Amino acid sequence: MRKDFERAYLTAHGDVAVITLNHPEVMNAAAPKMIRGLTMALDHAERADSGFRVIVLTGEGRGFCSGANLSEVSEEHAEPGGVGSALETAYHPFLRRMRDLSLPLITAVNGPAAGIGMSIALMGDLVLAARSAYFLQAFARIGLVPDGGSTWLLPRMIGLARSKELSMLAEKLPAEQALAWGLINRVYDDGALMDEAMKLAKRLAAGPTKAYAAMRRQFWESPDNSYEQQLDLERRLQQQSGRTADFMEGVAAFLQKRPAKFTGK
Repeated sequence: MRKDFERAYLTAHGDVAVITLNHPEVMNAAAPKMIRGLTMALDHAERADSGFRVIVLTGEGRGFCSGANLSEVSEEHAEPGGVGSALETAYHPFLRRMRDLSLPLITAVNGPAAGIGMSIALMGDLVLAARSAYFLQAFARIGLVPDGGSTWLLPRMIGLARSKELSMLAEKLPAEQALAWGLINRVYDDGALMDEAMKLAKRLAAGPTKAYAAMRRQFWESPDNSYEQQLDLERRLQQQSGRTADFMEGVAAFLQKRPAKFTGK
């Protein structure tokens, strides 16, 4: 099953929703039109009646996302504020939408992920990349500063020195180097990327969905919490998780020495 949105589409693979950025003519450069389509695709995937338990995000053609489509941003935001206005009205709400997902998110980076595309790629709970893919903080090349939350994400993921290096030199970071730096999770041969992404997605889809949602919240809130605040968050989310059917099944399976059969409830 395929459902089309504005410059994006969703295909159903059982309980896995694959959302694809779909503007290959510009290597999936993201404009507000595409962001609207992606947001609608996420909304569809999270519907209670959709049956989806995992989302995989990837790009059509040779690229994941080559950055913001500046020509279209200018067309839609010709008023004073320009690119900054587009960030607040389009890109930031989308990034927050990805952060607050109730389903695990895998990003399968099939080609270049530059600028805002790099930020979108790094929003995955698991970030997988094709061997030919690369990441690029391209902003300095056109006289802009990093955006898309990258100045928050990168120092926490790879440290301040490497973050400044990526941003100021605007050099391509190959997938293998990104893996060595701890920026992404796994690298696969180009032809194997989606098959491997689907294997991991199916594994997560068979897991405790509500616990995964709580884990996402724990890790997103952790950098801004004190130790005591994080302990309290863990306590509250553990209480919630302990009330789920999946917890009861997990305990029963453990005692009966069998694999758990989670339902995501």
